[in-house]
Amino acid sequence: MKRLLYIITRAEPGGAQVHLLELLRSFRDRFELHVGVGEEGFLTEEARRIGVRVHMLPSLVHSLDPRRDWAAVGEARRLIRSLQPHLIHLHSSKAGMVGRLAARLEGAPAVFTAHGWAFTNGVSWQRKAVAIPSEALAARLGGEIITVSRYDYSLALRYRVASPQKMVVIHNGLPDAPYQASPASDGVVRIVMVARFAAPKDHGLLLQALAGLGGLRWEVELIGDGPLQPFAEEQAARLGIGDRVRFVGARNDVAERLARAHIFVLASNYEGFPLSILEAMRAGLPVVASNVGGVAEAVTDGETGFLVPRGDLQALRGRLAQLIENPQLRAQMGVAGRARYKAHFTLEQMLEKTLAVYEKALKTKVC
Repeated sequence: MKRLLYIITRAEPGGAQVHLLELLRSFRDRFELHVGVGEEGFLTEEARRIGVRVHMLPSLVHSLDPRRDWAAVGEARRLIRSLQPHLIHLHSSKAGMVGRLAARLEGAPAVFTAHGWAFTNGVSWQRKAVAIPSEALAARLGGEIITVSRYDYSLALRYRVASPQKMVVIHNGLPDAPYQASPASDGVVRIVMVARFAAPKDHGLLLQALAGLGGLRWEVELIGDGPLQPFAEEQAARLGIGDRVRFVGARNDVAERLARAHIFVLASNYEGFPLSILEAMRAGLPVVASNVGGVAEAVTDGETGFLVPRGDLQALRGRLAQLIENPQLRAQMGVAGRARYKAHFTLEQMLEKTLAVYEKALKTKVC
């Protein structure tokens, strides 16, 4: 049985971590799996629970810190030397840079998944000035790059981060779930957003949009936690909608909660290819989302939901009002979204394409 090492920076319940957890669950009978990670949290707990060995890399931190970053390279090299993995799969920008350098120095094949680039549209030029040359340098260390959207693939080409020969698009995929929504049901319309209270999400824009819909029957459930949650709570109270906004924190019953909703919304300043939108489509919910990153590759505007320009308060408010007032449209879009999920974004499709990348990497000689 071949040995596969995954390396990721953070263990919080984010999109990259959920994605990696699906790989662990699916491949644990096919490979001997190991995970190297910079912190304890959701991912490490779940990995251990399913029998995957976890290795801590304490110097692997999210923020830019040259001294700790170089120490993290050393920690990753020692882990690679100890495990002698047949393949290393890296997730997130920092782990991708640290891990590809360590893998190259140890002569081990590596694959990197970019869960949205740090130089995407919507981030500051200062961040781009650091991210573009860093990612270009890391790409030259070797290994195929998986982008989770065509948008990110094109973005990497535009900034000459990597060549087409080094990249492949594999959209995120999810296992099916038995929980299905009834978006046309009567009563107060329940809107839900699943997102951390942190960049790049824009809870503030959603709250402002809802504040202008006071005459309609709605309530909103915000699933997630994060450093900006207190500011969102203050804003909801200040806008006079605090009694209609529910802050429920991070949850492990998201699928069940989506099944009780009528509309899914995701307001963002930038994205990669959000899993939360796929969860909503899987549940049969219409989606209203900011048209950023690869979101338009999941949501078909006017068919499975609505796309609105980033930061456009009036557009977001108008589309929400349209769905709140039209249960038939909610149902129609929910059915279309569910069908699109089944056609394009199942876990099986993602796994098949990922295995093809692994097989190619395992046959590639590291120079």
